[in-house]
Amino acid sequence: MSDSSGILDLSRIHLQWFAPEDEGKTEDPTEYRLKKEREEGRVPKSPDLVAAIGLLMTSVALSIFGPWIFTTLRDMTRWFFMVSIEIDPVTEGARLGGAFMYYFPRLVLPIAIIAMVAGVFGNVMQSGFLFTTKPLKPDFKKVVPKFGQYFKRTLFSGEALFNLAKSLFKIVLIGVVAYLNITAEMPRLTRLFSSTIWNSVVFIAGIIMRIIIEAAILMLALAVPDYIFQRIQFKKRLKMTKQEVKEERKMFEGDPQIKGRLKERMREIMSRNMTVNVPKADVIVTNPTHYAIAIEFDPLSMAVPTVTAKGADEMAFRIRTLARESGVPIIENRPLARALYAEADVGDAIPEAYYDAISKILAHVAKIDQRVAAKYASMGT
Repeated sequence: MSDSSGILDLSRIHLQWFAPEDEGKTEDPTEYRLKKEREEGRVPKSPDLVAAIGLLMTSVALSIFGPWIFTTLRDMTRWFFMVSIEIDPVTEGARLGGAFMYYFPRLVLPIAIIAMVAGVFGNVMQSGFLFTTKPLKPDFKKVVPKFGQYFKRTLFSGEALFNLAKSLFKIVLIGVVAYLNITAEMPRLTRLFSSTIWNSVVFIAGIIMRIIIEAAILMLALAVPDYIFQRIQFKKRLKMTKQEVKEERKMFEGDPQIKGRLKERMREIMSRNMTVNVPKADVIVTNPTHYAIAIEFDPLSMAVPTVTAKGADEMAFRIRTLARESGVPIIENRPLARALYAEADVGDAIPEAYYDAISKILAHVAKIDQRVAAKYASMGT
């Protein structure tokens, strides 16, 4: 990669490093792809939004707890100065340690807890609650970076330009906020030489806190479009090729060709069974055009009437045709046909809720069809 003079030889860098990684990726990411990325801990979020919320909440907390923290700090300093000439740090170290453990949490914990809550809130607000340890697992693939992708993303992409413009704008904005606050208080600042140290510290601290809070509010306003931009970039990075979408669909739905062959095989089996079962049926209940259900009741082998064939649309037409050719009665009953098609499969007994309706239909068929009448007559002999 470098010659004897130590100068980087750019001619040896393979141009494949700079090849567009998303070439041919025109399809939006699928729900499975988005779910998988989330499980890996990769979600769209704006670090600026988390930082702005943290800065705003901690600065407000500091302005509220500031006097109390300063008082605690003053008491701690006074106590250590008082005992510094009275105790031996070597022999009475436990006393000093106890004092430290008393004062330190009171100084740090209020702001630390609020900062932690702000960080959690900023992340949960963007991506919902997400807990995963997968990002912590070592990945040796990351040891050798993809230089082309890295340079393209950090130097020669719309995201890089957006981040550069955003950073420059924030610097200018914070500078303007500080300048306006300081110039507004310049008359009072020039008179601080005549004030006490305490009043001067309080006054300057007030200006600083005002600058921080105003800057945090502006940063929060700027973080909203950044969050929208990060979501757009996230989905753009996850775009898929048509082949990837097709492979994923095969994984979940199966190969369309295999599914087509299975459906064709099922139609062949049902057609053969239908050719045998429909002529043996006692009655065909129809919708009359959309559904057709063949019902058979053999008192010698069946406890209740049974569905021996059913179909919708083209299959229903085929069942009606076979029934006419075989002389099987066709009875129109729209509600019953729809109910039986939805609730009973081929080979199932008629649901108990429809016993009364089926018995009336079979009784009517027995009066008009000698074949059925003879079957039922044999039951009584």
